[in-house]
Amino acid sequence: MALFDEIFKYKSISVVGMAKNTGKTEALKALLEACRLRGHRIGITSIGVDGESTDQVTGTQKPEIVLAEGSLFVTSEKYFKERRLSAEVLAVSQSRSALGRLVTARAITPGKIILSGPVSTARLREVIGNLQNLGAETVFVDGALSRKSLGSPSVTEGLVLATGAALSPNLHELVRKTEFVCDLVRLPRYNTTMLSQLLEIEQGIFAIDGDTLYDLGISSAFLLEKKRAELFSHGHCLFVSGAVGDKLLEMMRLQPEISDTTLIVKDFTKIFASQSAFRAFCQKGGKMQVLLRPHLLGVCVNPWSPSGYVMDSDKLQTSLTEALGLPIYDVKKRNSRLS
Repeated sequence: MALFDEIFKYKSISVVGMAKNTGKTEALKALLEACRLRGHRIGITSIGVDGESTDQVTGTQKPEIVLAEGSLFVTSEKYFKERRLSAEVLAVSQSRSALGRLVTARAITPGKIILSGPVSTARLREVIGNLQNLGAETVFVDGALSRKSLGSPSVTEGLVLATGAALSPNLHELVRKTEFVCDLVRLPRYNTTMLSQLLEIEQGIFAIDGDTLYDLGISSAFLLEKKRAELFSHGHCLFVSGAVGDKLLEMMRLQPEISDTTLIVKDFTKIFASQSAFRAFCQKGGKMQVLLRPHLLGVCVNPWSPSGYVMDSDKLQTSLTEALGLPIYDVKKRNSRLS
């Protein structure tokens, strides 16, 4: 399959599920197996926790992550101690979390591991770089689409999206939701010399005028009504450091300056607006760009949902191919519908 040739061209790839039980871990396992068969050295970490045998929310069994001998990985002290493989410790971080420090290690024997990696985008970038310096030809990141996650999978060069029946049992709705996320992933990148500076900002709305950043004194979208007079005081290019929701887009849509306005966000995972609010914003002339934009390599599907509902895999792949113009894969069946 084309996806399993493409992955070797990228130094870092994130695998992101659109919802729980959409097949993210199965997709990741298939990619890791392709690397093992090729003798391609990998590094791996996670945003949040992944690799548990049982889903902590649904109680259903989850596929466990198995690493090949020689694989490099980063996880927390807690889960490193629970590993089911022999490993050589290469580094231990200074900073701590509730799960302990981050441990960088190399698998000496094949085995299972629970991944719990860095929580911030800046730290994730550092971890990816460290794994590459240690010899990883491709670093995989188990990603997340969540308001709770401070880390972004968009820091990687490539991205694989997992979707499926757990997202919606209705085929039309599943395709619609997946298409919207793919559109967000493919938003144009905003090129700036201030990339590192902008990525480090955690709160507030700022104006960008060339290479100058202006703090508008707006700590969140909830203060926009009171600060409307200051909103365009330094031009119409605005950087939103946090999440973008319906409230912000609907307010921006009503501004006389909307056709000249460009909103800059860190990456697609910061956009939590509904499809209708996003479309209305764009139809009025508003534009949105991102600082980080991974290349969308393909979409993996899981036709099964925990509720017991099963979709027709071929029909699901065909519908998504027509809508997305992307390679679509059912990694469990080892077949695909290619664009």
